[in-house]
Amino acid sequence: MPPRPGQPPQGPQPLPGVDTIIAVGSGKGGVGKTTLAVNLAIVLAKLGHKVGLLDADVYGPNVPLMLGISGQPKIGGDNRITPLEVHGLKVISVGFLNPGDKPLIWRGPMLHSIIRQFLGSVEWGQLDYLVVDLPPGTGDVSLSLIQTVPLTGAIVVSTPSDVSLQDARKAIEMFRQMKVDVVGMVENMSYFVCPHCHQQTDIFSRGGVEKTAAQFEVAYLGAVQLDPDIRKAGDGGKPLVLEGENSPSAQSLYEFARKVIARVTEIKAGESEGVIHVQ
Repeated sequence: MPPRPGQPPQGPQPLPGVDTIIAVGSGKGGVGKTTLAVNLAIVLAKLGHKVGLLDADVYGPNVPLMLGISGQPKIGGDNRITPLEVHGLKVISVGFLNPGDKPLIWRGPMLHSIIRQFLGSVEWGQLDYLVVDLPPGTGDVSLSLIQTVPLTGAIVVSTPSDVSLQDARKAIEMFRQMKVDVVGMVENMSYFVCPHCHQQTDIFSRGGVEKTAAQFEVAYLGAVQLDPDIRKAGDGGKPLVLEGENSPSAQSLYEFARKVIARVTEIKAGESEGVIHVQ
């Protein structure tokens, strides 16, 4: 039933000018979800796309630190918010509004309100991709995002450990129940290469994400190694992919981004043909 005159439209509404919205989520914290979201957004921009990054992890808004950016977004007379820009990205984060160590202690309605404001009141302009970094788990923020805008799909980040995979499976099922396509799963901290002997060590096991992706019939987006350089670059506000694809430590991140692009193209082709995805 269409809304009555004067009533707001019901259900998720597209963001004008934004072609693709990708959520990056995980079943649990500590798996490097934000690191992959930030590096993915930068690679997409370096490949020539117009990209926005929405830090929706309101409990741990680490995107400003990882991008080396701070400041207050400007608010126009029409209450429209201008995102900050860095490395070719348009960025918005609760971390800009609530810097420092003061925690945000918010209930569900407040979380829903800030997500709607970050989506609908920000001047995103024309974007090929809007990457959304979700909080860990399957709580209010994820539901608010899904209820507010139509997602092109969601990426589930996990380490290969059984503990991480147990929660990653819950994230997949949440997206499926909410009728959101799963772009795929990516295995982070997949292995460690000793800088001295150059041997690989599977600190968190290995291959579990690929097996889980096959079990749930979702795409496997590759493996990113446990690399101190990736951590140092993020802590220093200069994500590793800024060094370019020739950097050995950045190659797996570029491969991951290209697989995401391929899957998004596949999802959109299926939508245009009226195909119902099971992933």
